[in-house]
Amino acid sequence: MAKVNVIFYSMYGHIYQMAKAEAEGAKEVEGTDVKIYRVPETVPEDILIQSGAKKAQEQFSHIPIANMDSLVEADAIIFGTPTRFGMMAAQMRQFLDTTGPLWAKGSLVGKIGSVFTSSSTQHGGQESTILNFHTTLLHHGMIIVGIPFTEPDLSDVSNIHGGSPYGASAIITQSDENRPNEIELNIAKSQGRRVAEIAKKLFG
Repeated sequence: MAKVNVIFYSMYGHIYQMAKAEAEGAKEVEGTDVKIYRVPETVPEDILIQSGAKKAQEQFSHIPIANMDSLVEADAIIFGTPTRFGMMAAQMRQFLDTTGPLWAKGSLVGKIGSVFTSSSTQHGGQESTILNFHTTLLHHGMIIVGIPFTEPDLSDVSNIHGGSPYGASAIITQSDENRPNEIELNIAKSQGRRVAEIAKKLFG
């Protein structure tokens, strides 16, 4: 069995919705074992309550917290993070900054790495967030997987949506009922499926 882990940080649940789509796509590939984890929250609880994030996070409170074993056990890891000024969220950065011992041992070398994200505006730094994220994966010796343009939704221009060859993404606005739209979720599903297919070829 090829093991695919989806590891995400989500403040209001948008990245969680994307993570579920990624996992759904990966599960379509026979011979893969798919798990979902979330990284620890670092925002003080009183601020989470004031911002409404505490309530929003109840929807994925059942998802187990990621640790170093969540990385080591997987053949492929799909990371999800919201965009923060064109870079990954601090919560994901802090989690990755604890992986020094894994780097020293080469524990992630040769594993597949892939990334998805979201932002609140069309030009909110989605592509730069994924590309910046890739730097960390490359330092760990991971094999980066994106989404080729054989995925038709990447070329769809019927409406505004996220998604690039670097990875799935979502533009979260009130007009989208504050959730990823169907095209964005389809691209995320396609990314998960592609990662699982490659993982199966390499490790299955």
